[in-house]
Amino acid sequence: GIVVELLKEVMVSKLGDTKGFLIDGYPWELKEAEEFESKIGEPKLVFCLDCSAETMSSRLLMSNESSQHSDNAKTIKEGIESYYEASKPVIAYYERKKQLCKVN
Repeated sequence: GIVVELLKEVMVSKLGDTKGFLIDGYPWELKEAEEFESKIGEPKLVFCLDCSAETMSSRLLMSNESSQHSDNAKTIKEGIESYYEASKPVIAYYERKKQLCKVN
């Protein structure tokens, strides 16, 4: 609930200054999508960056080399698997509503 309220506050404050909003990494779960729509409104378009688990893993491992994070391959793999499981219903939801745009 806090995330939606913060998004709403910022979006309302910028309404006259923009043509739209790009919200990165949200929603992760279907309940977040439903809450966003009930409190803010339906998105016109939802982008899904469609890449393999191997691509995501290699990019995260490269990112770790240049940061202070110490995630190992196992931790990254578990995180990616968790992401896929949580996002499947969200992706299906927006596909049914014809609002999903997959980007390879």
